[in-house]
Amino acid sequence: MNKKLQKRFIAGAVCPQCAAMDTLIMFKENDEEYRECVDCGFKDKLIFKSQMGELTTRVNKTEEDIKNETQVVKLVDINSKK
Repeated sequence: MNKKLQKRFIAGAVCPQCAAMDTLIMFKENDEEYRECVDCGFKDKLIFKSQMGELTTRVNKTEEDIKNETQVVKLVDINSKK
């Protein structure tokens, strides 16, 4: 099966070789992603580092996480005069 190569522009990207803006296209070839400048012909393979895990926040905690969480409580004497 011969599939047509789909190329798309990367908006706002600057070419690392000629510094032209909005001239880079991105495409996938043999399951690898590449970028290429349509002005100067610069081409390189894009290598993405593995995704980091999601940061734990109060929104994505489970009920079990909340139950096991240690919380510090500070008792304040409202009648105390300093």
